Amino acid sequence: MEMWRSKKFIIVAVLAAVVLLGSIGGVALAQTENSNNSQPESKYGTLLSRVCEIYQEKTGVAIDQAALKDAFTQAQSELRTEALKNRLQSLVDQGKITQDQADQYLKWMESRPDVPFKSGLRGMGGIHGWGGPSAPTQ
Repeated sequence: MEMWRSKKFIIVAVLAAVVLLGSIGGVALAQTENSNNSQPESKYGTLLSRVCEIYQEKTGVAIDQAALKDAFTQAQSELRTEALKNRLQSLVDQGKITQDQADQYLKWMESRPDVPFKSGLRGMGGIHGWGGPSAPTQ
């Protein structure tokens, strides 16, 4: 009986050590990830710059990088709004919400301030799995 208790103690101690080491590693990874928050923004800016250069090389016409960025932002916003309208209409068609509720929700969404979304759990929802890139912000 005494041997069983000592084995249980050893198993619990090993599991506790594994959890502790995993937590420390997770905190270290999160700190490394937070220190690289500007990386996606700089990659996005570099991509836009390169697109402008290639377009100018091929056509001889220069594109204003700021205007291109604004166009991308506008297109993204329009597509997001259209997707939301389609989703709300689908919910109305299914009888899950009323048309009045859909209209109120859409009005509420459009009245919100335009603040870039930054998730506190970037690693959980990244496109490429853990530590995946987050969406570029303004």
